[in-house]
This record gives sequence, C-alpha cells and structure tokens, in this order.
Amino acid sequence: MPTIVVASPKGGAGKSTTAVLLGTELAAGGISVTMLDCDPNGSLTLWAERGELPDRITVLSDISEADIVRTIKAHDSDGKVVVVDLEGVASRLVSRAISQADLVLTPMRATTLDATIGARALQLIAEEEEALDRTIPHAVVFTMTKAIQSKQHKGIAISLSEQGVDVIDPPLMERAAFSGLFAFGGDLHSMPPQGNMQGARDNARAFAMQVYNRLTGEI
Repeated sequence: MPTIVVASPKGGAGKSTTAVLLGTELAAGGISVTMLDCDPNGSLTLWAERGELPDRITVLSDISEADIVRTIKAHDSDGKVVVVDLEGVASRLVSRAISQADLVLTPMRATTLDATIGARALQLIAEEEEALDRTIPHAVVFTMTKAIQSKQHKGIAISLSEQGVDVIDPPLMERAAFSGLFAFGGDLHSMPPQGNMQGARDNARAFAMQVYNRLTGEI
C-alpha cells in the first residue's frame, strides 16, 4: 500500500498537523494507517498520547535512519497506508524516507520565507529521483491559510504552477480545531468542539480526498 512522506526543512510549516489530519481522515474513511514519527520533537507521539487513538491508526515512534526503510517496507505490505512525519532538516533519514515514497507532501505557509526554504525539499526530491532513476510524485500543500488569500499567497501559487509543481487545493486553513488536535488527541470527529468544527472537518476531508486521488491517479 502507499507510503506518504511529509517533508519540509522549514520548522513550523505544519508537517505534523498535515500528517495527523491526513492520517485521521483516511482512517475515518475506512483505511488502516500506520504513522511513523521520525521528528525528534515527537509531535505525532505527543498527539497519540493526548487521547485515545482513532480506530485503524497505529503510531510508531523513535524511528531512526537505520530503521526507516525497513520499517516502511514492513508496514506498506500489510494493507495499510504509511504516513511518515519527518524532521525539519535535510538529512539522510529524510532522503531515505523520500526514496520509499509513493507521494511526498511538502507543507508550507504562504510566505516568501516558507516558499524559499520549502523549495529545498523539492530539490531533495529531485536529487532522489535522479539517484533512483524514477519519478517520485510530490505536491505542495499550503497550511495555516486565511479565508481571503493574500497577494503573496497568490503570487507563490502562480510561481509554483509555472514551475510545474503540483499544489493541492484546498489548502489547510488556519483553524482552532487543527491546533486543538495536539491538545486533546483523537480526531476532528471525537475531540471537544473548537471553533467552526464543521468547517474544519470539511476542509480536512477535502484535503485528504485530494491526496487519496493522487495516490489512485484520479486527480
């Protein structure tokens, strides 16, 4: 089954939020998901420990550079989707995880700084493609966006599109419920109400569906 790697060398870009939303929405749709916490900050592990894990989700922690390929292969052959949350640096662990990916997601906020640093993740993917002599599907997802897009956001999106970079629509908006996941654990269907819950659920579901469509080739 597919391996989805969430990678960006920029701290605070929303990698763990992206991973949790994706994993929990896929699980809510009936898909078994194994989530690998490869970030020294342990955000996925903290989320998992906050509350009861949703059905069909397993979280594995403390995955090292030596373990990453073996662990991915062990869990992408048993009917589950694997979601890998990586550390916010360009490291050998990150490269090894990307080498196993069926899809790499690069979260970034719609700022020039995030876009500049996020481009390094795209370069890292290109280097792995060259080394492996295969295409690694990848896409950018904007995170913490506003209801009304700024000129900066629109300009970055146009620039990425002109470079042939796949950008997932909808972006993940800035929502109290998304950050609340790390306070309460669980998922958007079980946590205490935080802000516009229906809007958050709709946003997360539409995002997860776009990712799923890319895995199945139904964009």
